[in-house]
Amino acid sequence: MARAFLFVLDSFGVGGAPDAGAYGDEGANTLGHIAEFCAAGAGDRDGLRSGPLQLPNMSALGLVHLAKAASGRFPMGMPVPEKVYATFGSASEVSRGKDTPSGHWEIAGTPVTFDWGYFPAEGEAFPPQLVEALCRAADVSGILGNCHASGTDIIARHGEEHIRTGKPICYTSSDSVFQVAAHETHFGLDRLMTFCTIARALLDPYNIGRVIARPFVGETASKFQRTGNRRDFSVPPPEPTLLDRLIKEGRKVHAIGKIGDIFAHKGISRVVKANGNEALMDASLAAMDIAEDGDLVFTNFVDFDMVYGHRRDVAGYAAALEAFDSRLPEVGGKLKPGDLVILTADHGCDPTWRGTDHTRERVPIIAYGPGLLSRDIGIRATYADIGETIARHLRIPPGAHGRSFL
Repeated sequence: MARAFLFVLDSFGVGGAPDAGAYGDEGANTLGHIAEFCAAGAGDRDGLRSGPLQLPNMSALGLVHLAKAASGRFPMGMPVPEKVYATFGSASEVSRGKDTPSGHWEIAGTPVTFDWGYFPAEGEAFPPQLVEALCRAADVSGILGNCHASGTDIIARHGEEHIRTGKPICYTSSDSVFQVAAHETHFGLDRLMTFCTIARALLDPYNIGRVIARPFVGETASKFQRTGNRRDFSVPPPEPTLLDRLIKEGRKVHAIGKIGDIFAHKGISRVVKANGNEALMDASLAAMDIAEDGDLVFTNFVDFDMVYGHRRDVAGYAAALEAFDSRLPEVGGKLKPGDLVILTADHGCDPTWRGTDHTRERVPIIAYGPGLLSRDIGIRATYADIGETIARHLRIPPGAHGRSFL
């Protein structure tokens, strides 16, 4: 047997989605626009980074070539290597949505074929009967927010009133999500998790994908800061995923970061929490040291999306990509004969795009490991091909969706 390492660069889209127009995202291209801005000097920030986007390791693994195939052009300012040392391509999403669960479940071989529930973008987001039932069940006097909002903005806007009144801050986005921000000490972390558990049960009839606990600290608007104690309360996938199938075959799934939450802790052997991309990479490397034959290490690198994409921070996103790229040799140094690494994403979040939400895009597929041939696998019809490739690599029976590119 062999091992597999699946690293999701959360929101690192490469443009070109054939149905982007249906989502209002025609022309969105996370990698392409970051590279374009950096090449023009618009990705410079004193003390952080400057100049064209530099991703030499991922480029040598096929990133710029797959980006051209996915979106029609090479990323601006990025050198095109003469030789590629990986299997590379991209994939279109077939799930109905551009959210985190849909993308991850499809990667794991289970596309979302139903429509999620969403809350209205204008006016009060949540139905009065839902708010009333939630406040009664959770024993709070009311909620703050009740709208579409950016998480950091709404905490700055309502955080001081939340501390004063004890009312949790509830908000949503264009995703199928109900988010709850509350102060870790004034409201209490345990109380926040209980509140979200109650909300999860009440939201099931609305077909809402996730309830997200967003704890924060600080005493004034200028000092508020979200902590690493975020937790996602997701509905379970509609059918067994790659993770469930691996567990059924006696394998282990090491879930790094928010992977456990995304899959409602189904098909998970071991959960490792870490806060920030650097810590997530450290945890992934540690998992590589203990992973046994037949195991899957599955990591979500959340900062690309949460810290930079949603906040439309081009320089920050670029610097984070460069930092990730610089650590790939550490991954390569831990590979054993037969191992497989796949780098991909779950959707886009173009930091140059209007608004603050995800963008519908194709995602990269970079697969490499000792003995794996260098070749172009083109544009895959579904993210599920990634999960089926891992299933074949780890020698378990195929699933119902997708096709291995090995």
